[in-house]
Amino acid sequence: MTPGRAVRPGRALAIGWIVAGVLGWVVSFLLYHEYIGQLRGAEALISCDISPIVTCGPNLLSPGGNLLGFSNSIIGLVLFPGAVFAGVSALAAPAGLRAWYWRVFAAFVAGAFVFVHVLAFRSIFEYGSLCPWCMVVWLVTIPLFWSTVGWSLRAGLWGSAPERVGAVLLAWTPLVVVIDYLVIAVAAQLRLDVLGSL
Repeated sequence: MTPGRAVRPGRALAIGWIVAGVLGWVVSFLLYHEYIGQLRGAEALISCDISPIVTCGPNLLSPGGNLLGFSNSIIGLVLFPGAVFAGVSALAAPAGLRAWYWRVFAAFVAGAFVFVHVLAFRSIFEYGSLCPWCMVVWLVTIPLFWSTVGWSLRAGLWGSAPERVGAVLLAWTPLVVVIDYLVIAVAAQLRLDVLGSL
């Protein structure tokens, strides 16, 4: 990639980022509302208590649900609009934007990907419960990450060497996303017998 060259993702990818950002923000809002309700004993906007294992309470009030000293949902409320902004930027700037802009976006998405996997691990192996709203955030973040990393590699944002890897990854993103989901689902089922609790 030529230094200083503007880069622009495709329209479908940009729309995908917008959809992921909006869904993630809405669910983060519901999580925050549920968190406040747990603290005050108020009714949830939409209840997420499905079974003793599939429930929000234990996760929201756990140390893992408040890693920085406040509800993790606030992180989602602040950062998911970034995906919307990136998608709108891609659609609104036909000439594209500088590589540094997309690298920063990709770095934040990678951080979110690691974060949701840490939370999934702790939910399954430490807290023994699955928060439905949290799982929707996982469902949104995982494809957001794999599509972003595939595109950023293919676009040459990290040098020309990984461009071919990015093209392959982007072509296989749906399968990689499904495998990622399955790993979490199988771990949850083996550890918690989620289906037996419903």
